[in-house]
Amino acid sequence: MTETRPRTPPTFEQLRMMSGQELGVSDWTTVDQQRIDQFAECTGDHQWIHVDPERAKRQSPFRTTIAHGYLTLSIIGALALEMGIVPENTQAAFNYGFDKVRFLAPVKAGARIRLRTTLLSMEDRGPGQYLMKAANTVEIEGEQKPALTAETLVMMYERRKRAS
Repeated sequence: MTETRPRTPPTFEQLRMMSGQELGVSDWTTVDQQRIDQFAECTGDHQWIHVDPERAKRQSPFRTTIAHGYLTLSIIGALALEMGIVPENTQAAFNYGFDKVRFLAPVKAGARIRLRTTLLSMEDRGPGQYLMKAANTVEIEGEQKPALTAETLVMMYERRKRAS
């Protein structure tokens, strides 16, 4: 499949007409042990399955450490920004929440993942305010099953036009 990343960011008006369409596919990014360890340090989640490669080699059904599910979930925002799907005239965009998050397959240390996003809806929430709902799939290179699926909710504010 070829990537469908927009060449230029869509406008808010264009996004409103794109419900049901794929917005893009990110580049591959590596989830290495250093990244997993940094996430563990930030969150305090030092479970051995994530941070102890020797023990994981011996005792894990995956024979290696795996990324925290929440690490994989948290990467969605950065990969979505990389795809260029936020309109250029956006003043601000904020995480509003998630719906239907499912962790389907582990991301093994050293694996490469990418994001595939489809717009579900673009709801007007007031003048220049939009709630974007998107279906996201985090794919693992070389694997049949995705790492996760999640519907993201993002509140976006359109930059106000200055009076001349």
